[in-house]
Amino acid sequence: MDIFHTFINGISFTLNIIGALITLRGIVIALGEFLKKEFSGKKDTIQLNESIRIALGSYLVLGLEFFIAGDIIKTIITPTWESLGILGAIVMIRTILSYFLTKEIKKV
Repeated sequence: MDIFHTFINGISFTLNIIGALITLRGIVIALGEFLKKEFSGKKDTIQLNESIRIALGSYLVLGLEFFIAGDIIKTIITPTWESLGILGAIVMIRTILSYFLTKEIKKV
């Protein structure tokens, strides 16, 4: 049983690392695009800011998906009410973020 717990913890940790890397990549890309826009002196800054924000949001939502997957897998081996409540809150936040991001993408 210890091998199973170690295996599940390893998978959960790996998914959390992947989620963090995706999030960090999105932040770096968005920051680079923002700085490029600021120093280029382009006139349509509002539209460019919107596209940067939507791109960053998509990375955040994707990273959050990996975090949720890691939490779901970890909850398999430690199903406490507290961990289920935290997981429910995370899923609710992700759903709200996904809804508004999709709405923004359709609007743009």
